[in-house]
Amino acid sequence: MNILLPQPVEVEAIALLEQAGHAIVTAPDPKPQTVLPLMKNAHAVILRTGISMSRELIEAAEDLLVIARTGGGFDNVDVQAATDSGVIVTSNLGVNSISVCEHVLAMMLSLAKKLPVLDKAVRDGDFSIRYQNLSRDLHGKTLGLLGFGRIGFLVATACKTIFNMKVLACDPFLPDDIKATYKELASFVDKEQLCRQADVISIHVPLTDETRHALSAREFGWMKKETIVINTSRGPVIDEEALVAALHNAQIGGAGLDVFEKEPVPADNPLLKQTNVIMTPHSAALTNECVIRMATDAAERVLEVFAGKVPLNVANPAVLQADRWQHLV
Repeated sequence: MNILLPQPVEVEAIALLEQAGHAIVTAPDPKPQTVLPLMKNAHAVILRTGISMSRELIEAAEDLLVIARTGGGFDNVDVQAATDSGVIVTSNLGVNSISVCEHVLAMMLSLAKKLPVLDKAVRDGDFSIRYQNLSRDLHGKTLGLLGFGRIGFLVATACKTIFNMKVLACDPFLPDDIKATYKELASFVDKEQLCRQADVISIHVPLTDETRHALSAREFGWMKKETIVINTSRGPVIDEEALVAALHNAQIGGAGLDVFEKEPVPADNPLLKQTNVIMTPHSAALTNECVIRMATDAAERVLEVFAGKVPLNVANPAVLQADRWQHLV
């Protein structure tokens, strides 16, 4: 079988595929025009975030079986096009959860303790800044989670256990019976209550029509002046123009952003001029350990399909009803 890599993946994943006797084709670059002719003979694609697997690309393949995402999301895959072509799409739900949770905690602590401000002051010779008492404790504060999936659960558990924080969560898509199992950990509220009460808000929702600009001018207006907002999900969940205004006007306390409406961040993005924001380059899950897990898990999904098994984490289960997949067990 031929496995196409629009972008290189870790050697551990390559070893799994080659040991199983499959051929690896790595695109010179992830541009659609480069990848398009390589799709024809691909039986599988292992997909990172550097390219969107569009309908045009999918339909260029003559015998594509599976597209395996190395991460938990699949917003860079035209899932409907894949389903129409009988192609299974998988993602690695949960594989990056602990890495992203650690990144959230790092941002939360850095912003609460004013580490960038204090670091700069020391470098500038202003040791007396210590007397301004700029740092704030997280102990006993309220954490608000927009979305309560795997990562949200880990963040909630860490904050409640370590900092004795009260945990609020807003997740209208989580069934009530599931919410009831977490009653000792979190109280479920609507978005307005979350925004008004939380000292730290961390976002853990996928990007959908319903979640696009879920935090905008109205929501920032509900927040406390000290509230810290952290986004490690997808950039467009936050209305960046409204966020810039809230930061510039000290309407909120700060923001930690790993994702943005446009990536890479344009040089003229006004967020770059804000001093009360920490930014990282969509790298929360890109620890050395996690990228290996993501790549090897994606490779294992491909091998499961090749072996005639239903792979884990199928994003388009309706495709399994197609005649070509009736042999799967």
